[in-house]
Amino acid sequence: MYPASSNESLTSLISKNDDLKKTTGELAYQVLELQQEIKIKDSVLEEQHARMCEVKKDLLGVQAEDGSLAVRVAEVTEGNRLLKREYDSLLEQHHDMDQTFREEKLRGQEMLEELVRRKQHAAIRMNSRNERRVRAREASLQKELETAGKVKVTIDVGSVSAPASREASPKSDLAERRTTRLFSRKKRRGNSLCLSLEEELYVPVGICLAARVPVRALHVLDAHELGINAVRFSSSCNLLATGGTDRSIKLWDVKAGMLHNRGTLDGSNEGITSIEFDQTGTRVIAASYDKSALFWRLDDSAPKLTLTGHSRKVTAAKFKCSLRQVVTGSADRTVKIWDLHRAACIQTIEVLSYCSDVVCSEHVIVSGHYDRKIRFWDSRAASCTQEVPLQGR
Repeated sequence: MYPASSNESLTSLISKNDDLKKTTGELAYQVLELQQEIKIKDSVLEEQHARMCEVKKDLLGVQAEDGSLAVRVAEVTEGNRLLKREYDSLLEQHHDMDQTFREEKLRGQEMLEELVRRKQHAAIRMNSRNERRVRAREASLQKELETAGKVKVTIDVGSVSAPASREASPKSDLAERRTTRLFSRKKRRGNSLCLSLEEELYVPVGICLAARVPVRALHVLDAHELGINAVRFSSSCNLLATGGTDRSIKLWDVKAGMLHNRGTLDGSNEGITSIEFDQTGTRVIAASYDKSALFWRLDDSAPKLTLTGHSRKVTAAKFKCSLRQVVTGSADRTVKIWDLHRAACIQTIEVLSYCSDVVCSEHVIVSGHYDRKIRFWDSRAASCTQEVPLQGR
């Protein structure tokens, strides 16, 4: 038998061996777990690597696209530079042609005035010649009448005092008949001359024979849902346009004193303040409370252009004589000139007062204002040429 001490040492060694086995098993399990985690992390790394490769590919594509866009931007910039040069040259040509047009127009006006003056001088000379001819005819007629009267009296006295002169009576009768015919013919000419002179000198003068205030409307029509601010006839007077606070313009055919609905022009965001037809009667410009002016063609109910740029309501919009430009007046104390081809403001005139209405020709604008003044403007220089003070606003 072994001694007791050796048994104890063997037992301790066995227990230590068991502990080591347990520790080894735990470590092996931990190793397995760590290996599993390493595999998971490797798969994650592989996914991230694949995503990184895709991102690199996308980045390369984006860089290539960025390069092409940069090239395109350079091309567009160069094209814009060339277009700007062409625009500047065309604008300069436009200014030169406009200056030439103005000079030619002034020359045409001067030539027209010279032609009118020449015609006036020619008319004066013709009138003076006609007056001299009339006076000469009247003088010759008077002489012939006096001669005829003397001949007739001589013949009558001779026939009474000298009965023996019957031998000369055929000649005297012939002279009397000739003078009578001459007198009658000259008298007729004299009457016709007097009538023509009266017709030339007669100038009809218009006189008002009766005036009264209308008391009964011939035709009443509920045209709009809200108040009406503007009413305007076309140039042919067979078409009427009405605009109001219901944001629409209505067109009416005028037949036999009655109004017949022709259509509606929509597009304004607020009420209409002013309406104007062009000279052809096919286009309409209207001012609105929404700080804009709207341009329609009668064959389309939607506005073709909307002119924006005023800071307050637009009170008036009118065509210029050339029909290529429009003048607007606003409560923001400005008068603007617009080019319809570009739909852009080409000139702004600053005023000291609220503008109520405007009228215009090709180069002259007349505006009425809240400060009791009417102002005349030269649109070529944007300068006020005259101010007319009035009694009220």
